[in-house]
Amino acid sequence: MDNLVIAIFQATAREEKPEYRLNWLDLAAERASGLGAQILICPELSLSGYRVADKLEKRAISVLGEYAQRVSEIATLHEIAIVYGYPEKADGVLYNTAAFVTAEGKMLGHHRKNHLPPGFERDMFARGKRLRVFTYLGWKIAMLIGYDLEFPEAARQAAMAGAELLIVPTVLDDGLTFVADKIVPVRALENGIYLAQANWSGQEHGVAYRGGSRIVAPDGEVICEAADTEIIIRAELQKSRLAETRDVMPYLQDRRKYDL
Repeated sequence: MDNLVIAIFQATAREEKPEYRLNWLDLAAERASGLGAQILICPELSLSGYRVADKLEKRAISVLGEYAQRVSEIATLHEIAIVYGYPEKADGVLYNTAAFVTAEGKMLGHHRKNHLPPGFERDMFARGKRLRVFTYLGWKIAMLIGYDLEFPEAARQAAMAGAELLIVPTVLDDGLTFVADKIVPVRALENGIYLAQANWSGQEHGVAYRGGSRIVAPDGEVICEAADTEIIIRAELQKSRLAETRDVMPYLQDRRKYDL
């Protein structure tokens, strides 16, 4: 498939249990599918909330737990792939995880956050150790989560492994505007890939999220960008643009190692 239509659900932070969050995911999936989207991307820890203290552990599930099954049902019902975030419980520890579920309800991609920022995440979560590239509808896709993207090596490894689209659920507050405004476009440009960054809007326990979710082209152009309210944004990705950009700016091809 040469073209791919993706959507981002920039959700408003709410103090709700996962059961209720699944309800608004259902509504968002229905709307995004109606807009012609083939993939719907949600923010980091979308099923649990981010700043919910001890509730993160209470809301943790296994990789194919009850809520994962419900997301699969939603994806199948609305015929749209869904990327969602959740606290994953495995081997007695917690991971900050993003999952990619196909329109047929199959879990195809799974990423545990590798880089944990200072604060409660380092105390609560274990670090992931792998980065995977998988194929969906003919596109090679990789996922990172939040802080992962702030390390250039992570996106570069994905691109070197063949990724054409990098999906990044995030939690960015008003003090981190430079990440979305500067780092996100640069990561797309320096690797010649499409990049979809999904953030929260609203407030959670006194912290204001900046919104600003965006989909960026391989040449660093912001194709579409959200403001600071709940919204679904969409864009059509074209493989021809990937090829054209990499011909003009062949950063991956021209990279060299230095002798030290």
